[in-house]
Amino acid sequence: MSEAAADPPLWDAVVADPAMPLEREVAEKIAEDQRRWTRTWLYPVARPLSRVLALVIVALKRLTPIRWTAHRLMDRLCLWFLRRFVDPLAVELLIRHFVIETNLLNFIVRNTATPIAPVALRPTTLAGLGDRAVIEHDINVYQVLAALDMTRTGPLDYAGLDMPPLDPEPGRRRLMRLDIQTALCLMNLPFAACLTPDEYRRAVHSMRFDDSILVLLSELTGDPTFLRWLCGDLSVRADSNTDVPRAVYRHAVVCEYAHAHLVRLAARGA
Repeated sequence: MSEAAADPPLWDAVVADPAMPLEREVAEKIAEDQRRWTRTWLYPVARPLSRVLALVIVALKRLTPIRWTAHRLMDRLCLWFLRRFVDPLAVELLIRHFVIETNLLNFIVRNTATPIAPVALRPTTLAGLGDRAVIEHDINVYQVLAALDMTRTGPLDYAGLDMPPLDPEPGRRRLMRLDIQTALCLMNLPFAACLTPDEYRRAVHSMRFDDSILVLLSELTGDPTFLRWLCGDLSVRADSNTDVPRAVYRHAVVCEYAHAHLVRLAARGA
C-alpha cells in the first residue's frame, strides 16, 4: 500500500463520501470553505463569544420596556460585513441557501393543496440578501406550514429546483475573507440586537421545523432517504439557549442534502 493510500487527506474523503448526496462541485465548495484558516483559528473563539453575547443582548432587550427594531440597520450592517469581511465563496453558499430553502418549500406547496402562492424569495446577488430577506426567509417557513394541506394534487412536479447563477461580488476588495461559520457567529450579534426578542426567537425556532420539512418530503415522494437527516428536534419545544451559528450551519447543510436528493429523484423520473 502506498503512503498516500495509507494516509489519505481528510478532505478528499469528505468530498468523496458516497453517503453524502451533494454534487461533487458543491461538496468541494463546502470543503474549501471549511479549510480556511479562519475556520481553524477564529471560529473556536468566535463561537462561544457569539453565544454569550447574543444571550446577554436578548436578555437586556427583554428587560427594556420598549420593543424596538432596526431591520434596515440590520440589513445594512450584514451587507457591509459580507462585502468587506467574508470570502466570496462563503457568501455564495449563503445566497445559495436562500434559493434552496425556497425551492424546498415550493416543492411542498406545488405538490399539495396548500392554498398559498409559491414563495418568491430567490436572491441571486449579495444585494438580494438585504431588504428584509433574512426575516422573510424565516417567515416563509411558518406561512407554508401554517397553511399546509397535504392533499396530493396529482403526479409529482419537480419543476423549480434549478439553481440560478449567483453573484457574491468576488471582485470587491475585502479586508478579510472569513469562512461561513465564523461569519455566522459575528452576524448573529446584529440579528440579536436589531430584532425584538420575539422576532429573534421566532427566527431561531424556525430551524426546529427542519425535521417537519424532511418528513413532508419523505411522505410526498415516498422516499425514506430524507429521514436519514432528522436530528430529533421537537418543534413544540422552544429552546432559549441555542447555539445559533451552529444550528444555522446544520440547517443549511440539511437543506442542501434534501435539495440534492430531490434533484436526483427528478433526474430519475421518480
